[in-house]
Amino acid sequence: MTLTAPTRRAQEQTRRRPRVSTALTYLSLVVASLVVLLPLAVVFLTSLKSYGEISDGQGALALPDDWLNFSNYATAFNDGHMLQAFGNTAFILLFSITGTVIIGSMTAYAIDRFDFRFKKLVMALFLIATLVPAVTTQVATFQVVNSFGLFNTRWAPILLYMGTDIVAIYIFLQFIRGIPRSLDEAARLDGANSFTIYRKIIFPLLKPAIATVVIIKGITTYNDFYIPFLYMPKEDLGTMSTALFRFKGPFGAHWENISAGAVLVIVPTLVVFLFLQRYIYNGFAQGATK
Repeated sequence: MTLTAPTRRAQEQTRRRPRVSTALTYLSLVVASLVVLLPLAVVFLTSLKSYGEISDGQGALALPDDWLNFSNYATAFNDGHMLQAFGNTAFILLFSITGTVIIGSMTAYAIDRFDFRFKKLVMALFLIATLVPAVTTQVATFQVVNSFGLFNTRWAPILLYMGTDIVAIYIFLQFIRGIPRSLDEAARLDGANSFTIYRKIIFPLLKPAIATVVIIKGITTYNDFYIPFLYMPKEDLGTMSTALFRFKGPFGAHWENISAGAVLVIVPTLVVFLFLQRYIYNGFAQGATK
């Protein structure tokens, strides 16, 4: 069967469209990767350079003379009190994430399994709270925290981080909706109350959601600068983010030390994300399909 010229042109255009679409897709991915990776490459290369190399005005992407120059990392780790900052950060992460998981899962359980008045209003208020800029409420929040005597203590950011956000509630809610109510009914026939059902049935089935919330909340808390800087100004209470900020004083002109400190802050988050990223994607995907 002989194809006419218009038919052949139509088939060629049909084959050409996927190729153009694929090329644009890869081009956009390459551009996005460069936007993300280029600043990281500059910071890493700068951290391996000496002060003389920086002062000579070399380009940001110029290679260091010594690839094994880790003296900047030693200076940043020791003079920046990174070990103490990491301990403070770990302490805050432990309590704030634990509180978020417990409060968020309980809130989602109550919203899904119980019918009460103003249920829709409660969900609407959660959404409205996320639309209010946090900066506009900081004066009142600071006064409340200070009245509790928590200013300049590690419990101030823990209390603020434990406030469950709508993202955590949404993740837990999607998973709980996928758990059959027949499990609750069977447990009630055996004499279990609501808290026992939550503790022995609902919570153990939320492991994928818990992993997702822990990773997202953990990275957000780890990278947060504003709350630790505002509520814990004491130098011995510095976290990883505020410890890096204090480099601007004694190391204001030493970008090689500042860059080394930035790498020390970035590496833990990067390692955790690379090893656990599948839990994030799987958690969102499973929650969306339940």
